[in-house]
Amino acid sequence: MTKEKNEADTNLSKELQGIVDSVSNLNVLQISQLVKAMEDKFGVTASAPVVMATAVTGANGQEATAAEEKASYKVVLKSDGGKKIPVIKALREIKTNLGLKEAKELVDEAPSVVEEDADKELAEKIKKKLEEAGAEISLE
Repeated sequence: MTKEKNEADTNLSKELQGIVDSVSNLNVLQISQLVKAMEDKFGVTASAPVVMATAVTGANGQEATAAEEKASYKVVLKSDGGKKIPVIKALREIKTNLGLKEAKELVDEAPSVVEEDADKELAEKIKKKLEEAGAEISLE
């Protein structure tokens, strides 16, 4: 364990440390469901604050933004667009490790993350496939 982790562990009560340990044993889908349930129960949102990108002037005098240089994208399913079954089928084609239940849960719990840390090409490919099935997708 790192020194920072040990310090963080000592700052938590036994009860809170037990919760952290329990959450660390969950899979990503279960954590997503837990976060959504907590957001609903407490009326809060767990999304990170968005930092506005500032314009940077390059050596050639042209302006470039941080968004243009983004290396990885998060593909977010905003809604099924009223075409739940085709979207579930498309999700299962994209994410071959998803079972029918998991794909259905992703669609039912929209907005939900389909892919994290995807390069631009993969993110665009996933977006296109899901939009063709009728879904509303955003790249973040």
